[in-house]
Amino acid sequence: MTTRTFALPDLGEGLTEAEIVQWLVAEGDVVEVDQAVAEVETAKSVVEVPSPYAGRVATLHAPAGSTLAVGEPLISVVAVAVEADTYREEEQAGSGNVLIGYGTAAASASGRKRRPRRPITIPASRTRPPQVVSPLVRQLAKIKNVDLSTVEATGRGGVITRGDVERAVAASTPATAATGPATAATAATAATPAAPATPAGSPAGERRVPLNGFRKAATAALSRSRSEIPEATVWVDVDATRLWQVRESNPGGPGLLAYIARFTVAALRAFPVLNARFDAERQEIVEYERINLGIAVQGNRGLLVPAVRNAETMTTTQLGDEIRRLTAAAREGRVSPEELSAGTFTLNNYGAFGVDGSAAIINHPQVAILGFGRIIDRPWVVDGQLCVRKITQMSFVFDHRVCDGGTAAGFMRDVADAIEDPASAIAHL
Repeated sequence: MTTRTFALPDLGEGLTEAEIVQWLVAEGDVVEVDQAVAEVETAKSVVEVPSPYAGRVATLHAPAGSTLAVGEPLISVVAVAVEADTYREEEQAGSGNVLIGYGTAAASASGRKRRPRRPITIPASRTRPPQVVSPLVRQLAKIKNVDLSTVEATGRGGVITRGDVERAVAASTPATAATGPATAATAATAATPAAPATPAGSPAGERRVPLNGFRKAATAALSRSRSEIPEATVWVDVDATRLWQVRESNPGGPGLLAYIARFTVAALRAFPVLNARFDAERQEIVEYERINLGIAVQGNRGLLVPAVRNAETMTTTQLGDEIRRLTAAAREGRVSPEELSAGTFTLNNYGAFGVDGSAAIINHPQVAILGFGRIIDRPWVVDGQLCVRKITQMSFVFDHRVCDGGTAAGFMRDVADAIEDPASAIAHL
């Protein structure tokens, strides 16, 4: 019998550590090659880590809730069958993420339930499952509905890389490419680690709570935004009565946020300077051709902003479907790093928290963020008559380096006017 120890791999994106959310196996369990053995949380998302070895679990080297550095021992397995012990790397093209020492079976992405403790037979001559270099590549395949068993591998040692998955997507027929995203798997509930004890010497009545990976990343990003971006905020009250009526007349159709997203995308096409980033070193405004609309989502582990990519190509219904998918994935911690980093502009529905307004912080390196408060009944004057209308407050925070107030006001009025007269706006989209 040979005992093999698998260290926490490099999960890409420059991350150096990860927290073990939960173990999917226990000591004594029998595991297969590429079976998910743990869920780990990085500053980007929660991903499954598959085993590169088949055998019986001998040691789990850290408890759930603990943080490991890349390269520290994760799990030890006593081998029960001969498996290739090959170190593999993703080609330098593609994402640049390197995850050494394992792949994954397509079947493992179908669920996250703990496998039963029962002996299994692993034929030495069996066909190896499709080899994937990292959980990030597997997530991309899942999002794009790509069957990994049909993908041609070009990576070293027969590894399927991100580039291979993207080529498979590009080669798909239009009907296949338009297929809706796979349903996100149900997230396993992880126990919340107990609050750490007050360190010796701390004043009485204090309790220190260390930042998790998400909060550390958010702290760095928000601090950078406030220190680098000279932001300005403008706001306006908007009569959303007609939009509310459109939504109520079609119960199974797109939600209010989907319509607002559609109007926001149209306004960004009219004011492309707001769908951009500011290159301080070269003193240039870099406008994006595509609109990747970030949607702010409050999840269990913190605030995330996954992006609806190529939002300018979508109908209102398609936007609604994608927003719902991303929101569910973000709340479960299953959103991919690519979706979290793709945004070019952010839409924030803080009205879901029951508040009317917010001076939001721009999501660096973006240059603007649009937010909406709750929609409530308020007295409003229409055609000289006082009546009750559905009113929301819209706030807009922008980088004053890329535009002045006139541009910001023009953008806001485009969105506000569309909300107040949605039938006319949709007819002209």
